[in-house]
Amino acid sequence: MTSFFKKLVPTLTLCSVLTSPLTFANEPVNTNPLSYAVAWKQTSAEYEALYYQGFNIARMHVEMALAKHKKGDKPLAIVSDFDDTLVLPLDYWATLINKNIDFFDDAIWDDWIPKNKMVPSPGAKEFLAFCQENNVEIFYITSREQGEKTYEYALGNIKNLGFPLKDKSHLTVLRDTSNKETRQNEIMKDHNVVVFLGDSLNDFRRKYYVKGDVAGRKAKMQEDRALYGQKYVLFPNPTDGHWMASIFGESEPKASDANRAKLKQAAANKL
Repeated sequence: MTSFFKKLVPTLTLCSVLTSPLTFANEPVNTNPLSYAVAWKQTSAEYEALYYQGFNIARMHVEMALAKHKKGDKPLAIVSDFDDTLVLPLDYWATLINKNIDFFDDAIWDDWIPKNKMVPSPGAKEFLAFCQENNVEIFYITSREQGEKTYEYALGNIKNLGFPLKDKSHLTVLRDTSNKETRQNEIMKDHNVVVFLGDSLNDFRRKYYVKGDVAGRKAKMQEDRALYGQKYVLFPNPTDGHWMASIFGESEPKASDANRAKLKQAAANKL
């Protein structure tokens, strides 16, 4: 090799390194605001542990109720939300991330529901089986809207997952409202509801559906703080839910620069 080429090779090598993909590592990335929350759902052991914890608490209360239950008493029951409580739509959130969609997307959700890709939340099947084995009635109440087949899709989800269902009266699908309290009150007339399960405070009482008032919603929660872990069993959901209504004034805000700015304000505690 000539002395010229000996001098040229290190220079070419340096140029190759400088133009390699590694040099782009420090360039800014347009990160989807959902990424942290979805990554936590997809990967964290803590997320799964909180479900086991919730169902352990629920089972403890059911066991205590069974021990006290006497002939002639109202039948025991549990009332549960469905999505993000008993089942996890993890594949749906992965779909949004892969499409770089940063807010809940109704059209994609409606198309995804009948595909039966949701999975049982950790501990859900065991808890429901325990209730069924001990004659504790299971009532599902969910708020969904996928057109005329909404109930059929929800029923299909339950059957596909092998969840117990006594009859169709034990599955309520609310299409035009998220207010579950009317149906809950009907169930309580004839049953002793041991626990309510949900991923949103609105799964317990309608009073928690507060629009545009973060502090006000927190104050309402404080009024009932003794009920959490007792009557109400709450599961984690950082990606969506009625908590967003207290920020945006609606539970499913549209993807827009204005809403992205508002989300950043909320994260910075500057609302």
